[in-house]
Amino acid sequence: MNSPSSCPLPFIDDAVLKKERNKARQIRNSQWWKRKRSAGICHYCRRSFNPKELTMDHVIPVSRGGKSEKFNLVPCCKECNTQKKELLPAEWDAYMSSLK
Repeated sequence: MNSPSSCPLPFIDDAVLKKERNKARQIRNSQWWKRKRSAGICHYCRRSFNPKELTMDHVIPVSRGGKSEKFNLVPCCKECNTQKKELLPAEWDAYMSSLK
């Protein structure tokens, strides 16, 4: 499997990145996000955590063209978020399968 650094990434303008980060920050403070995180389950590894330990992850990373929209945001543990980096869902699934 290719690592994110070996895959060509689309050029994302700094203004677009800033806009998406601001949108994510606003959503992170919303009741919708607090309810979504309250189950305390990581979207990827399905383990239980204290809800405040979960981070917000873009399923399709902003650097790969994803948006800070509710359909693209999931709660995940810091370990999964760190490992996932800029992987797309299919790349993440392949990575997880390789660990089994």
